[in-house]
Amino acid sequence: MASAACIAAEEAFWSYGYSSQSDRAAFLRAIADEIEARGDAITAQGVKETGLPEARLQGERGRTTGQLRLFADHIETGEYLDRRNNAALPDRAPLPRPDLRVMQRPIGPVVIFGASNFPLAFSTAGGDTAAALSAGCPVVVRGHSAHPGVSDLVAQAIDAARAICGLHPGVFSQIQEGGNEIGAALVQHPLVRAVGFTGSLRGGRALFDLCTSRSGPIPFYGELGSVNPMFLLPDALEKRAGEIAAGWVGSLTLGAGQFCTNPGVVVVIGGEAADTFQKAAAEAVENVGAQAMLTKEIALAYRDGRNRVAAALGGGLEEASTDDLRTATPYLFVTPARDFLAKAELHDEVFGPLGLIVVAQDFDEMLAVARSIEGQLTYSLHLQDADTYLAKTLLAIFERKAGRVLANGFPTGVEVCDAMVHGGPYPASTNFGATSVGTLAIRRFLRPVCYQGLPETLLPTDLR
Repeated sequence: MASAACIAAEEAFWSYGYSSQSDRAAFLRAIADEIEARGDAITAQGVKETGLPEARLQGERGRTTGQLRLFADHIETGEYLDRRNNAALPDRAPLPRPDLRVMQRPIGPVVIFGASNFPLAFSTAGGDTAAALSAGCPVVVRGHSAHPGVSDLVAQAIDAARAICGLHPGVFSQIQEGGNEIGAALVQHPLVRAVGFTGSLRGGRALFDLCTSRSGPIPFYGELGSVNPMFLLPDALEKRAGEIAAGWVGSLTLGAGQFCTNPGVVVVIGGEAADTFQKAAAEAVENVGAQAMLTKEIALAYRDGRNRVAAALGGGLEEASTDDLRTATPYLFVTPARDFLAKAELHDEVFGPLGLIVVAQDFDEMLAVARSIEGQLTYSLHLQDADTYLAKTLLAIFERKAGRVLANGFPTGVEVCDAMVHGGPYPASTNFGATSVGTLAIRRFLRPVCYQGLPETLLPTDLR
């Protein structure tokens, strides 16, 4: 099954990889149209499988079709090709220079693993698939077991668009059956040229190791986990403790905390304002009820993570009891910075609505916390003008640790646009120079090719 899909993708590459931007853009727009035509069925199936509300699924569908159309517009401009030309210098001494031209070319078949928490925007036709198809790379998707029905409906939409555009059948395929063996077979297939993944650190690291251990290693673009720390500076905390606490809890518990940009850690400097923040956060959490998680397995992992933190610190707000093993209620912990620095397990992501407030004695200890945290998708600052000097000191650390740095905002809600970066140093992702959101994501599935001294008739059309 895996081999057949990869072979078909390779066969499709010989036509699709050399297709025009306008043809690929038409395909992307056709996929968006076909998804919208199945919108009601996709939403109904999504509610059954994921427990997500209709409004969330409808919004995510709009994000998915918006991504497809954004990439269609992007490739039609030709900017992604990054074309450069050094004209020939035949009379240059002591040696002449030939004509040199370079542009980006698609790498070949790509394997994409669907994500659990985004049944549309990061799964079958989501950002990774949209970027790869935009680049000219056929795609094989490993469907996620959390939403197989939604994945099938979206795959049908893609195949319908493929037929309308008259493209090779191997340009897209999806595999739903089989266990971990199928995933391993896909990433190890010799015709596959790159892998995109969004999921757990454990699962992603296993696939990453398989990619690098191949006889011909390939890039693995994995998004593996992030606690997305927020640092509240003194004047901001003094003036806006209650406001920031309410915003944080809203972001922390949004969608039962099942977002990769969920802000799980807040760092403050101890004092009266910090106490006010903690109290306001606890009160806000009490008003949030139990929410359904995507699967029972994810809910179980959330409870295991909560218990791991409790074992490390031995305290926090008590979780409301529930007989429904698929739901989770928010949970908060407070710890001194010295304990956070001493216990590496507190740095690990807990996927769900769990928050940890880290209380530093002073700004130096806050800096130590910032330096101790590994790579993240986001770092956030809350500051006033009086905090500018401290903010500049922290910013030097943040930009080395994360792909996106925010001021006076909350990281949930990732804008799909040209300037977005959704990635960061390990373990947030396995390739710190890449993003999985925004038009820059196409670069993961391209490579530069230089053409030296080729006659005009042999040059790719885009370089003539």
